[in-house]
Amino acid sequence: MGTLTLRQVAIDTYKENVAYLHRDCKLYRSEGFQALNKIEIQQKDNGRSIIAVLNVVDDVCITGPDELGVCEQAFEQLGGKAGIAVSVAHARAPDSLKAVHRKIAGDVLDFEDYRGIALDIAANRYSKIEIAAFLVACSELGLERDEVLYLTRAMIETGERLDWGEPLVVDKHCIGGIPGNRTTMVIVPIVASHGMLMPKTSSRAITSPAGTADTMEVLAQVELSPDKLHQIVRSERACLAWGGTARLAPVDDILIAVERPLLMDSPGQLVASILSKKLAAGANHLVIDIPIGATAKVRTRNSAMILRKLFEYVGDSLGINLEVVLTDGRQPVGRGIGPALEARDVMQVLSNDPTAPVDLREKALQLAGRILEFDPDIRGGQGYIMARDILDSGRALAKMQAIIEAQGKNPHPPEIGPLRHDVLAGQDGIVTAIDNLQLAHIARLAGAPMDQGAGVDLHCKLGDRVAPDTPIYTIYAAFPADFDFARELAAQDTGYTIGEHYVDERP
Repeated sequence: MGTLTLRQVAIDTYKENVAYLHRDCKLYRSEGFQALNKIEIQQKDNGRSIIAVLNVVDDVCITGPDELGVCEQAFEQLGGKAGIAVSVAHARAPDSLKAVHRKIAGDVLDFEDYRGIALDIAANRYSKIEIAAFLVACSELGLERDEVLYLTRAMIETGERLDWGEPLVVDKHCIGGIPGNRTTMVIVPIVASHGMLMPKTSSRAITSPAGTADTMEVLAQVELSPDKLHQIVRSERACLAWGGTARLAPVDDILIAVERPLLMDSPGQLVASILSKKLAAGANHLVIDIPIGATAKVRTRNSAMILRKLFEYVGDSLGINLEVVLTDGRQPVGRGIGPALEARDVMQVLSNDPTAPVDLREKALQLAGRILEFDPDIRGGQGYIMARDILDSGRALAKMQAIIEAQGKNPHPPEIGPLRHDVLAGQDGIVTAIDNLQLAHIARLAGAPMDQGAGVDLHCKLGDRVAPDTPIYTIYAAFPADFDFARELAAQDTGYTIGEHYVDERP
């Protein structure tokens, strides 16, 4: 074990501890270190230690022969002080890795296995390669329903858990895959106007053109401290904040960082991910939205029913009152795809603007109605009417404005991208299919969500009749390179299918 000087390397390695050792460092050869080895780094003064994956560098601008460079996350975990003395040694493999090997071999794991794995992942004892091996084993070999329950419990236990001290704390979650679909931002002010507690922490987009937090950020601050979040929820009965500031089921965030590049989203991991976050956030009543469509995450009603039963089993076992709603996922919901465009749609619905997208309004009212019916004083079937009355009266808009002010109104909301291009139908006919994945891809190439004003604005939906010169959507971008990429992809495939006949086959 040797001693080196700690140096911060300004690299965001996203949920992974990474260390940098110069090739000319005496420890590099004497200790037999190799790139991608895991090492244990320990502070000399207080004994604090972390595990990191080693990278070997040849540039002294990154780290010198007498230094150990660490990424931003690892630097903070070690106390955030450059120049302190640290020791470096080979790291021992975590004990829980034996359980991963058993899972790879086809074994069914118990709760203690999953708890050990979750604890080691939360402590950064796993490399992303080892996490990937665990995820692939769970996905390819499958998880028994009890294993999904164990994984969910384990992820909850490795983080903080909020307790709001109320018997009715509600939440709503869509499993994703549908562009637009910003129903949450309409539902939250409706439900809070009724007086129900709905502390909504949401994610940012990873592979989609916008997440709820990205869209809300167009209107207000979303990065709130835990104390500020609690203050807002207590005063307004709700919030619409980014969930990254609270340490809720942190293992889930680490797993997602590996799942997304692998395009993995197995049912068991999906259920564990969603329910661990909701339970950790203190929800005890939850509505799950599962859209069904040819280009949605869930393609068939049969697959949706299997997923629904898994949600219900795990939810019942963990004591959460859960209702799963199967919805139409054949096309985007609303008109805008991208933060600013989606925020516009939301505010049009809340303002009862006659030009507001009807499908966004209707879906939000249906889901809000289901949530309101968790209130024992509301009879079944009356929730939709109450939600509609709250929206039509302007109470939901007033509540949204109060939440925006409480979180901190954005003084400089982004404008829609100045570069615009209309994509034309190119032929006579009726819109018979819309590819959610293609439109999301075009919106991302245009710059969304990093450029909040970029994206796609839809003009036609399923069943609409078009002529060759009918604009089916408009691409917006801020930068010429993004604009060109999006236009080129749309020229290859608009994402729209136009035919002679349309049959409305809702799932």
